[in-house]
Amino acid sequence: MTQAQTQAPLIDPFARSIDYLRVSVTDRCDFRCVYCMSETMNFLPKAELLSLEELDRLSSAFISLGVKKLRITGGEPLVRKGIMTYFEAMSRHLASGALRELTLTTNGSQLAKYAQDLADCGVKRINVSLDTLDDAKFKAITRWGRFSQVMEGVEAAVTAGLSIKINAVALKGTNDSEIHDMVAWCGARGFDLTFIEVMPMGDMGEEMRLDQYWPLSDVRAELARRWTLTDIALNTGGPARYVQVAETGGRIGFITPLTHNFCESCNRVRLTCTGQLYMCLGQEDDADLRAVLRANPDNAPLYAAIRNAIARKPKGHDFDYSRQKVAGEMSRHMSHTGG
Repeated sequence: MTQAQTQAPLIDPFARSIDYLRVSVTDRCDFRCVYCMSETMNFLPKAELLSLEELDRLSSAFISLGVKKLRITGGEPLVRKGIMTYFEAMSRHLASGALRELTLTTNGSQLAKYAQDLADCGVKRINVSLDTLDDAKFKAITRWGRFSQVMEGVEAAVTAGLSIKINAVALKGTNDSEIHDMVAWCGARGFDLTFIEVMPMGDMGEEMRLDQYWPLSDVRAELARRWTLTDIALNTGGPARYVQVAETGGRIGFITPLTHNFCESCNRVRLTCTGQLYMCLGQEDDADLRAVLRANPDNAPLYAAIRNAIARKPKGHDFDYSRQKVAGEMSRHMSHTGG
């Protein structure tokens, strides 16, 4: 493959430029959130996971093909042994200007240990998954608890100078009484806040999904009873649509894969910890990049495999909770694909 072919941007069949890669570095996590994992998870054998060196090579290949934003996910990415080696490797692409942003989504449990190291590698902002500010509810949602440890991690991230966005899954009957408190807390701390609709992934069962599902149109309507919300044209590279809160000056994002999908502007693909590339979170089609990687010491076949995969990116997903039935459900856990 020529240099020109390597540097040509990744464009999918619907003329969308693919410049955002989410990389899951592990399927393991130190929590067992009810909407993400079953309580007794069977994790992948470690031999199936990409090594840190393979993650570097694959991520670097995508960056060579025009990816500008790299988000590290899991599972919980910071529980992977030696993970800072990978962040340090990716920082060279920030230094060269090839990569615009290196960031991660974390449950916050390991931030007290790693926040400063992340900042030193060029990470400037992070997403912290936090669905409640109540200790008892936190234990019920995560099954394992340790709310105080997460709060310590958030403070460490603030001290390290990291910009923080809180991601909260809207769970009917669980955290629906807290959304105003979360807006106030995030506004006071200068954190962005994003609400996310629970997605039909994993084996938690249809009844639980329907019981949990709280459409963000209803969440926004409830918020508007107390807060003055104004739509703003903020683009952080992800799927959220944002509003400004007049009373706090803070921002609230809404990620609505069900009530209003965001597929028309999708610029993302997801690489799993085993090297499978999913062109769409809500479709089962994938490309096995691990096999290509391990079979070829040079990158030309890898570049070709990536381009062939992008050429199969669908127009959108099939998630649907209408008529009290879960449609488009994915059998794989969110922790495998990456949050």
